[in-house]
Amino acid sequence: MKLFSDYESEVRSYIRSFPVIFDRADGAVIWDDQGNEYLDFFAGAGTLNYGHNPKAVNQALIDYLNNQGILHSLDKATVAKQNFIEKFFQTIIKPRGLDYKIQFTGPTGTNAVEAAIKLARRVTQRRNVIAFTQGYHGLTMGALMLTANNYYHNPSDGGRANVYHAPYDGYFGETVNTAKYLRKLIEDSSSGVSMPAAIVLETIQGEGGINTASKEWLQEIEKLCRENSIVLIVDDIQVGNGRSGEFFSFEFAGIKPDIVCISKSIGGGLPLAFTLIKPELDQWLPGEHTGTFRGNNLAFVAAAELLTYWDNDELSQTVLQKGHMIKSCLEQFVSDFPQLKMSVRGRGMIWGLEIPKAQAAKVLSQYLFKHKLLIETCGKNDSVIKIMPPLTIEHSYLDQGLRKIGDGIHDFLKSRYMD
Repeated sequence: MKLFSDYESEVRSYIRSFPVIFDRADGAVIWDDQGNEYLDFFAGAGTLNYGHNPKAVNQALIDYLNNQGILHSLDKATVAKQNFIEKFFQTIIKPRGLDYKIQFTGPTGTNAVEAAIKLARRVTQRRNVIAFTQGYHGLTMGALMLTANNYYHNPSDGGRANVYHAPYDGYFGETVNTAKYLRKLIEDSSSGVSMPAAIVLETIQGEGGINTASKEWLQEIEKLCRENSIVLIVDDIQVGNGRSGEFFSFEFAGIKPDIVCISKSIGGGLPLAFTLIKPELDQWLPGEHTGTFRGNNLAFVAAAELLTYWDNDELSQTVLQKGHMIKSCLEQFVSDFPQLKMSVRGRGMIWGLEIPKAQAAKVLSQYLFKHKLLIETCGKNDSVIKIMPPLTIEHSYLDQGLRKIGDGIHDFLKSRYMD
């Protein structure tokens, strides 16, 4: 590890949580260069919904390269792009009764967010954007302004100009309807909150602590947007691609956002990001928003192959089944260790176990790494253990990982925090 500390920037992050050199991976298992086997409940921070190295994807990539397929194309037309667009619209968009144009941005999620807010401001000719408490949308300048956590902000970044952070669903508990609160602020010309170009939200706040928005709250926010010509942007970068049990995390609420930001798992580990835009909002001039890598052909090949998971509802049903298994297990931990005052929240296959005792979640994640389970923390003060294994994880591995978490609470946290 000395090479990395000597030559890599101090900005490196996950390498500090998982200080080994990883070598190969398969499904929900990853091995280090010493041959040690780890279970992966981290999944590339939500990038590996379909697991490491799906065999069909690897074969499709090998075939494409052996055929001297195009690697770099800017935004020119390629067979790989054509195949992906056709598969995506036939398998995902049309069956859901949605109507979008697709804009390929730079290759990461934050690029998609930048494009979304830039377009919303262009179309509405307004500057203000509403984001939410505990939200995370990326760390490039525009997306950073939407990101709530002070950890990522520095005065030299330029602050949070033209962004207002409203309280997310449940932020004040169950007694305060924060959608009505936001409506009052927006529609009152003396509130000091100017009419926004866009409202940007995650239906499940991943980095913010696995905070879930209700169907009713999302519907109220959509209605607010429609009545005031506000662009509704859903950031589905981490919790889309089936993580919630449906392909899009907003489907359960029956809403239809104006813009949807997609990245992470859509490329199966290869960089790919895009926005879905309602046709009437597609008011870009040619080349007005560009990027050298706005369309990764290898990622197109991988993504088209992965979309076959959505030819039927088998994966959705599996996610809901495994999600119920995770929830039941976590709720049992809460019941078994009442002294820790833990709580559980989530949906589909993204769940959070909040441990309010100071540093307990962080300490538990370190313990679990030593016991060969990769898992990260999130939320305020890193007080939440984030359970986010690949959607395709075998039941035996899922059970094994959950048992490790239970053992960690019993064998480690109990002695430290419950004596």
